[in-house]
Amino acid sequence: DKAYDHRRCRQALTRRRIQPRIARRGIESSQRLGRRRWVVERTLAWFAQFRRLAIRYERRADIHLAFSTLAAALIVWRFIERWFC
Repeated sequence: DKAYDHRRCRQALTRRRIQPRIARRGIESSQRLGRRRWVVERTLAWFAQFRRLAIRYERRADIHLAFSTLAAALIVWRFIERWFC
């Protein structure tokens, strides 16, 4: 999204060793970035199927992480099940 085309955003990503995929204002079209964004939005939609994660009821981070890990395992299991069956 071009709204994140700021030096501080790019520097924050670089500090975390993340390659920025941000369209530059007035230079690049955001059309090419749509492919990568779709992957992220699809993945978030998979996790949103689990209501306990969509609405965070857990206050403790370790319990939330456990439910997130369980959701990821179920998502992969369903994908494998559909792939081979």
